[in-house]
Amino acid sequence: MVADLESQIPTLLAAAHVPGLSIALVQDGQVAWGRGFGVMHAGSSVPVDTDTLFEAGSISKTVFAYAVMQLCDKGLLDLDRPLTSYISERWLSGDPRLDRITARHVLSHTSGFQNWRSTEDPLRLHFAPGAQFLYSGEGYSYLQLVVAHLTGRVSTDACETLYDGIRVCETEIDAYMKANLLRPFGMASSGYVWNDALAGRTAGPHDLEGRPLDRPGATPILAARFGAAGGLSTTPIEYARFLIEVLAPKPNDGVRLINATRDEMIRPQVKVADSASWALGWQVLHRPTGDLLSHGGDNPGFKAFMVGSVGRKSGYIIMTNGDNGSEVIGKLASGNTPLNAFVTG
Repeated sequence: MVADLESQIPTLLAAAHVPGLSIALVQDGQVAWGRGFGVMHAGSSVPVDTDTLFEAGSISKTVFAYAVMQLCDKGLLDLDRPLTSYISERWLSGDPRLDRITARHVLSHTSGFQNWRSTEDPLRLHFAPGAQFLYSGEGYSYLQLVVAHLTGRVSTDACETLYDGIRVCETEIDAYMKANLLRPFGMASSGYVWNDALAGRTAGPHDLEGRPLDRPGATPILAARFGAAGGLSTTPIEYARFLIEVLAPKPNDGVRLINATRDEMIRPQVKVADSASWALGWQVLHRPTGDLLSHGGDNPGFKAFMVGSVGRKSGYIIMTNGDNGSEVIGKLASGNTPLNAFVTG
């Protein structure tokens, strides 16, 4: 299979105008293989390798969900307690249904919030919390604010009003995630705030034609707004180390979850289609050979995708630095491809 990937990927990248891709395979609870393809920046000769950092997009949500479950293990957060009981700040005014939203609702995308607000589409609840599924980055941003209040400092001085009209203040979410999850799991380069020291290892974003996009690095303000939902910067190899802690968990040690909490995190909570459900931070794909955990990532100029089988303790992570990355990922990971067979058996 590795030989097939090595022969296919360069051709797929060229056809889709995607400059670079990095991939990691997990097999039997171990990182089995990883490799980079293409270049970090269009027009350069700097190759993508296994240390190249990419924006993970929404596969950041699985990492944040794990951190939330850590807080549940420590008794600092209850999945079914209304989030308004933890902080006085109102995420939405004028709707008493806000007082019914819980961490379980947010992690399973049943809070009722839309994906993202805008000036044209202000934040609102589209249904009663828990009534149905609606994918929501806003919910994760809200829960991140709750976590920031529970675990660290929320600044009252370093604040900005962003393009969507929301006023955001700096938090310690980057430091908290590094100390309590990323570093203990061997994700030494991963984080949520741009660091000049990592500039030489960070892939640049590109549009559908493979042209560079001008996007600034993540600031503490942007991390406070979007970190949980899509702000993680990482590599497939480092993300694989996190995935292993879910697929083949080691015993609880104050960082790793107790078995019951991990099982609850990956248990289907809401049905979204005949072949798919949503757990707490994870999409669950129902397959004849067994359920798969999955998530996609979609930031401007970056596309990512991961799949994992708890039964086989195997999976893969793909990250690309182009808007057409989903086309490449689709051809590698859909149908009866060798990569799919690797996970499903």
